[in-house]
Amino acid sequence: MSTDFSKYQSIIEQLRGDVGSANFEAKFSSLTQKLLKKDQFLLKMEVKRLATSCTRLVDLRGLVNGECRLYEHEERSHYLDETAIKIFEENVAYYGGYTFGVYEAVTNTENNFRVIYQKEKLSIKPTKVKTKSNSAIVEKSQYPAKLYSSEKYFDRREERMNYAVNVSFIVNGTSAEAVTSDISVHGCKLRLTGKEQLHLDQVIQIRFTGLEVDFQFGEQNTFNYRVCNISIIDNIQFVGVCSLESDETLSLSFHKFLDGYIQGNKRRYKINLENTIAALHARTFEHYALPKSNELVVFIEQQKQKLTPKYIMTCANNIHLNQYWFDEECHSTLHFLLNEERLDRLNKAAKLNQSLLVYCFIHQNNGKSYFYSADENELKEDKDSMAQFLGFAAAKDNFCILNLSLNKVHTQLANSPYLLADSTTIKEHYINLPPTENVLNAINNIPCFITINEVASAEIRQDYQQLNCEVHDIAKLKQFGHRKTQLINKIEEIEINYSNQRQEVRFIYNTPIDIAKSGVTWSGNLKDFSVSGLKIELDKAAVLSKGEVVYIDMPALQKITSKFTLQKLPYEVVRTNMQKTVVSVRAVVEKHQHVGRTFLKFLIDKNKDKLTLDDYDLILPGLPKALRNIYAHSLITPSLLIQTSGSRYKVESILCSKKPTAIFDVMKQISDRDNFYNLYPLLHNTSVLNGLDASLKKMNSKDAPLIDVVYVSVKGTNESIENKVLSKRESDFDSSAAKKMFIKRALKYGDFYCIQLCLSRTKEADMAYLTPELTYISNYAIHRAKQLEQEILSVAGVIQLFDITSEAMMRYKLL
Repeated sequence: MSTDFSKYQSIIEQLRGDVGSANFEAKFSSLTQKLLKKDQFLLKMEVKRLATSCTRLVDLRGLVNGECRLYEHEERSHYLDETAIKIFEENVAYYGGYTFGVYEAVTNTENNFRVIYQKEKLSIKPTKVKTKSNSAIVEKSQYPAKLYSSEKYFDRREERMNYAVNVSFIVNGTSAEAVTSDISVHGCKLRLTGKEQLHLDQVIQIRFTGLEVDFQFGEQNTFNYRVCNISIIDNIQFVGVCSLESDETLSLSFHKFLDGYIQGNKRRYKINLENTIAALHARTFEHYALPKSNELVVFIEQQKQKLTPKYIMTCANNIHLNQYWFDEECHSTLHFLLNEERLDRLNKAAKLNQSLLVYCFIHQNNGKSYFYSADENELKEDKDSMAQFLGFAAAKDNFCILNLSLNKVHTQLANSPYLLADSTTIKEHYINLPPTENVLNAINNIPCFITINEVASAEIRQDYQQLNCEVHDIAKLKQFGHRKTQLINKIEEIEINYSNQRQEVRFIYNTPIDIAKSGVTWSGNLKDFSVSGLKIELDKAAVLSKGEVVYIDMPALQKITSKFTLQKLPYEVVRTNMQKTVVSVRAVVEKHQHVGRTFLKFLIDKNKDKLTLDDYDLILPGLPKALRNIYAHSLITPSLLIQTSGSRYKVESILCSKKPTAIFDVMKQISDRDNFYNLYPLLHNTSVLNGLDASLKKMNSKDAPLIDVVYVSVKGTNESIENKVLSKRESDFDSSAAKKMFIKRALKYGDFYCIQLCLSRTKEADMAYLTPELTYISNYAIHRAKQLEQEILSVAGVIQLFDITSEAMMRYKLL
């Protein structure tokens, strides 16, 4: 008795090609948990049957509404029309070979006369054949994601009030009318119904005719403005202008009027929060993504015309790349990788917007570590020995493939103030402090930084192991070895950390401290201090919360000074540990000078040589934050933010600063929405999405990232997205030959891309870093602030995308 599986067709389609995978049983159980045991058994047999290899020949001549031709596959000759060929190739790619599932899909195409007759008989219109993945995935060809740029998102300094007022302006001697859409003290945006001939940096004279009804500006009632930006939305021209007034007295008077007018009416007309919300999104995603970065950032210092590594930015995900270059005495040998010759080649590559591949291994002998590295340019000089070197290196357990990119340092990016930094809500916030002069001087000696990414796939390393590892000329191998030398400049390690906002040097010091609040006193000991802050370890847990003001006594220090009264000193609680036994406080400066600050500054000045400096503060205070800002605003490697949506996950946000990797051009082209990218090439593969969901639910924020590689083929023809784009995971290939064939076909019919995905679970948001802008938004749109807060707290993971297409192409040519 044959069983009708049509009612289970959606389940069968979701399980296609997964029979041989490790998660098949778990996925099958999840999809069929509501079925009877008997039905589950029959359905599993059917899915396995469809995945069984098939040897049948297909001859569709006279059976389909199309012209058939000879089509050969794996030494078998079939006669198929164009529709069947597409179905055949797509299903073979999905199943990993010619199976009964492929055979049945090809013999049941929508233009098959038998299928057409059966549907006409049932008065059912032919539907589109679903050839891969489950029905939902096929029907869903759009995975829209918005790009949030971390480059200069702090581009607004003043509050803009949504306010429409009539104005007239003169351009090139001709008068025209317009209406403002918003207005600030030093600028406004004009809404023009006509297409006036304006250009950037053009100076126009504006008269606020609508304001003159209620206010008098005197004889001089026109003001000079410069055109800053022009945009057209729905056939309406919007022109952003900023004031350019030569008469400073008149300018000051008018600006003072606008300031008072906006402050008095901004709650009535509402503040324009568009930029603030976009900036908060970018800042939020940046502070989630950077601590989970998989690329090592090395800042290069220039001293006496010599370039050497000086600072590295590390986190849990990239620390192993730094430790790889530690020798047997735990000294960094990173200067072997970033020597002057290689830095010169990197600089030339950067001018062409290119990176540099470097292959490394370590030879151990008598307890000594000997480092070898060769970049692609060095190896191409002697192509005969390239395969030998790579084969020999790949045979080592510590074989490593690195991709290096050089980026120029722009000093102005060291400061990342909050948007609307001059507003009363934000301007006093301590995180908003600009870099000090000492920090800027240090950055001036840093012309560039290098990002180091690792091609971390074990399967890729296995591909290189197929190369000939026998080295005939040892001298050629030795030329890539590095002689043991000590680096003159010590490399300083900087942790990517948003919670540490130190602006002052800290010293380790132990002395009794008493903390009092509301009549209750807790005793403890000072752990470290700076001029403005203290860290105290209490004997017992204290009921203290962030933001509370406490009063501190320093009994032991009081005995050594009579000049200062070290009692009842006001401090604000900045943070506490989970056990409430360690408290960090900051001096509260009210009307008068803070006695505690004055005393501690005096103590430091008199005892600099005796006090023990905190290890973290061996680096200039404020420099870690400045370098982090420079890196964040030059971010090339894009990150996808994973957010919770009920019990599921969604990927709708991308963080990057400069133009992302080349595949993003494809994702923008196939998107049906402006200013959005379609992540279909990366996410439409069912196993990718299922793997993300399953892995993220099991992961902890301290776990190492999960690495996967996706191979993408994009046809150059104007076909549907499903036919144009084909993606396969590394695990979908059963051999290097299959991988090579995929790349060959991709290059034959269009373009090929290879993307490494690094999945990490994120930590909880540091709301202290995000609160100032969020509080500002809540003052004028509390519903938007609540929505933004929910979006901030919903981030669960991050996927860093690293384009390894150049490495894949080199490997493809070698193999």
